[in-house]
Amino acid sequence: MWKNINLEECLSHIQRQRIAGEPDPQSVRPAITISRLCGSGGRTVASKLSEYLQPQAPYGYRWTVFDQNLIKKVLEDHLLSARLAEFLPETSKSRLIEFMERLRKTKLPAAAKIVEQTIETVWQLAAGGYVILVGRGANVITAKLPNVFHVRLVASLENRIEQVEEVYDFDRPTAIAYIKSQDEAKRLYLKDYFGQDIDDPQIYHFIVNTDRMSYDDTAKLIGNAVMNWFQLDSAAKVK
Repeated sequence: MWKNINLEECLSHIQRQRIAGEPDPQSVRPAITISRLCGSGGRTVASKLSEYLQPQAPYGYRWTVFDQNLIKKVLEDHLLSARLAEFLPETSKSRLIEFMERLRKTKLPAAAKIVEQTIETVWQLAAGGYVILVGRGANVITAKLPNVFHVRLVASLENRIEQVEEVYDFDRPTAIAYIKSQDEAKRLYLKDYFGQDIDDPQIYHFIVNTDRMSYDDTAKLIGNAVMNWFQLDSAAKVK
């Protein structure tokens, strides 16, 4: 279902960024964050969105999806930070330092070091551009970066139960328990580490109800909005 969401794609993206080097400083390297209710289609929409936007990427770049599991895997393997640092603009580095210093002044839970590594990774990926970051508080972490577009996906509980049952082959009680635990974990993560309400509409450019739109149409809606927002070539729009 998500053929283009895998560790190999992520590491290839990092390598491509290194080879491509610094783009024209006047150009925009857009990035997208997707926050979602569990079962509202976050990974599926992200996968379709990367394919939809790819025709607009400049030579040498590829829209790549990093979901929360892949970010965790890359962190565990210690493969990311050094490579990303080679192409991270100096202005982004200074903003990242400011963000981290402000975060350290707050009293964080015991796992703060892991969160700091996640923040640095997410920030670097977003600053490099042409990524779709799913989860991990990416919308809050990158809120000050002007090249990032923030989306929230929602859906009814019933439809989300059906989606989780299908994707994970869960029975209904297991799907309901999984959805509740995942939604609560995401909510607490943003509240505990960033003091943000994940349901606050003001931290997103827009919110999409996937009950009312197919995943294909949702991906096109987001893609067209991103192309318009950053004034990218709109040749790939579907009328």
